[in-house]
Amino acid sequence: MQNLALTIAPIFVIVVLGNVLRRLGLPGDAFWPQASRLGYWVLIPSLLFYKLSTAEVDIDLMAPFTLGLGGAFFLVGFVILLVSGLAGMSGAQRGSVLQGAVRHNSFMALAVAETLYGSEGLSLGALAAAVLALVTNLVIVPVLKLLGTGANGGLAGRQVLRDIVCNPLILSICAGLAVNALVAERIPVLHDGTAMLGAVALPLMLLCVGAGLRLKGLRAQLAPLALSTAGRFVLFPAFVLLIPTGLDTSTLLILLIFAAVPTAPSSTALAGETGGNTELMNAIVTFQTGLAFVTLPLTLALAALWLG
Repeated sequence: MQNLALTIAPIFVIVVLGNVLRRLGLPGDAFWPQASRLGYWVLIPSLLFYKLSTAEVDIDLMAPFTLGLGGAFFLVGFVILLVSGLAGMSGAQRGSVLQGAVRHNSFMALAVAETLYGSEGLSLGALAAAVLALVTNLVIVPVLKLLGTGANGGLAGRQVLRDIVCNPLILSICAGLAVNALVAERIPVLHDGTAMLGAVALPLMLLCVGAGLRLKGLRAQLAPLALSTAGRFVLFPAFVLLIPTGLDTSTLLILLIFAAVPTAPSSTALAGETGGNTELMNAIVTFQTGLAFVTLPLTLALAALWLG
């Protein structure tokens, strides 16, 4: 565990640095939202496209990846919705707790996968990100709208389709896989340009994750906070390990990274758009990101021992 913690410690140091820089007013409050948009729309898509279009991608892994990550996603979501309903939580609270349990910080997961397994780990991480991006966009928005605002299914369905069509991460993943399958050689300029942009992506986005953390709201309701964190850090990794996917240990640990990282920083904004409890959601994001300093290396170390 100590070796794992030291290996991935720089990732968390960058997150903390982002928060410190924002508090010091560097490079200015207006910088962080724009940097986050640049990363989401340009840098991370460039990274995913480059890695998936140039790596030796085993498309046969999509089925076990979908079974492992998608199956765990639905099982955790079912448990969280059932328990939060039995506990008498409001729809807005249940939506925030659900996001905290099933969504993932893809920037942190990709950074950890690359740090531990190099370029091959990043390519496998991109496949895992593709699976979770599709599952999340297909499921989470309609459920959140129904919980938070009671929106009708048709309206939610149209928004889901629009989000998928316009999602730069999904588009870059599909484009990367298509180029990988159809083009045998590297494409001059395109691959060189996306490689350069992708090299900036993860450090900048980790800084943005740190800058987005807010301590306000951490005294929110203890039960929802605890339930979402248990779903994220206990149930999701456990289901990924227990679902029989037939994957080798190293590949299964890539899936476990995505199961064990904290929830997505964008969850707070989505909670606001779908009638969720934004103060609770912000508390969940901040608390899980801080707790992951300990839980992520612990989870990976225990899983590695268990898997032999």
